[in-house]
Amino acid sequence: MSSVLESKATRLFLMLGGFFIANALIAEFIGVKIFSLEETLGWEKVEFNLFGRPGSLVFTAGVLLWPVVFVMTDVINEYFGQKGVRFLSYLAVALIAYAFFMVFNAIRLEPADWWVTQYADNGVPDMQAAFSNIFGQGNWIIIGSLVAFLLGQIIDVLVFHRIKKITGEKHIWLRATGSTLISQFIDSFVVLYIAFVLGPAKWSFDLFLNVGIVNYIYKFIMAVALTPLIYLAHYIIDKYLGVTLSTKLRMEAMDAN
Repeated sequence: MSSVLESKATRLFLMLGGFFIANALIAEFIGVKIFSLEETLGWEKVEFNLFGRPGSLVFTAGVLLWPVVFVMTDVINEYFGQKGVRFLSYLAVALIAYAFFMVFNAIRLEPADWWVTQYADNGVPDMQAAFSNIFGQGNWIIIGSLVAFLLGQIIDVLVFHRIKKITGEKHIWLRATGSTLISQFIDSFVVLYIAFVLGPAKWSFDLFLNVGIVNYIYKFIMAVALTPLIYLAHYIIDKYLGVTLSTKLRMEAMDAN
């Protein structure tokens, strides 16, 4: 085991993979919270009309982390190729599904009487109800988010390497940001369609487009804004690996796809 961990490439894969999966898992659980971007930033409320429906800058808290997940996808893709990203994506989906399974089992546990009311003075009269409603996301939402995540990852990988084959080692921003923008578009609409159009909520198509476009515009802006982090990540990783090993990993990542 010690000899395996002595490999810089192995340690890098473990660090990137751990951060990637942790962000994906956290994003799934915090996504249940809906927040107002304007009020969070202290702005005047932005009101607009899209497809005949009024709207404002309201998002799920998960959008804070999903752009980071897709940036991590591109960094891992650069050094470990499609196989590395696919392995971590499948592992993330399996661990997220396992996490929800264990949470649902925890919800079914009979709560202690004193625990149910212990935060009543803080405005939470029923801890069991609060726990169930926060962590017990609907099955359609879970299925939608997992399908959208996996589909987005697969598309991100394919677009990333298609662009890299055309541009070579140049234009890191183009393959990273370009693949993220396309995969985020798919991710944004697939999760809403499965969770809220096919699911019991039965959203109308104009509401689906309204929410989907607003969420995608936010992800679009974040993907562009986070582009400098990709260059920073490359700089740190290249320093850590050294020029020889860094070049070797990138070449192997391309040749393996």
